[in-house]
Amino acid sequence: MQLAFQPMTRAAAESMTDWVYSAPYNIYGYHTRNRAEALTYLTAPINRFFAAFDGNELVGFRSFGADGRVAGGDYDGRYLDTGGGLRPDLTGRGLGQSAIAQGLHFGASVFRTTRFRVTIAGFNLRAQTVCRRLGFHVTQQFIRPHDRAEFLVFSIDELPELQRPSPPSP
Repeated sequence: MQLAFQPMTRAAAESMTDWVYSAPYNIYGYHTRNRAEALTYLTAPINRFFAAFDGNELVGFRSFGADGRVAGGDYDGRYLDTGGGLRPDLTGRGLGQSAIAQGLHFGASVFRTTRFRVTIAGFNLRAQTVCRRLGFHVTQQFIRPHDRAEFLVFSIDELPELQRPSPPSP
């Protein structure tokens, strides 16, 4: 999967508001929010959301900045916070590592940094495993005040090399 990232459009955001994940990942997504508010949030340039396309197909998104933070965490300006996701039908298929790596390299080129931070729910072992494989390390663990949910904060100072697909055989 070769991803191209574009600033979030209304059409991509509308598609994303229909994404529903299976439990326990059903806490993710924008389908439970007021649709108009979710569309405004996803497309506001200040929130720095980017749609991820494989060819012409919307397959995910990446955000950079405050959207990647969770209440209760201790955040500073040394790292650029990032978050993201794949379309629900693409999750659990081994695509996350490549998608996150490509998103980080995109973010590095746009925001001129190699220092990223991601906050992951304690139950989300898939995302934690992927981030560890990419070279992230845990820098913080906390409990979100309003629902007592556990979160881990991972940081990385240097990005891993991207795995480029092999050229087709002649």
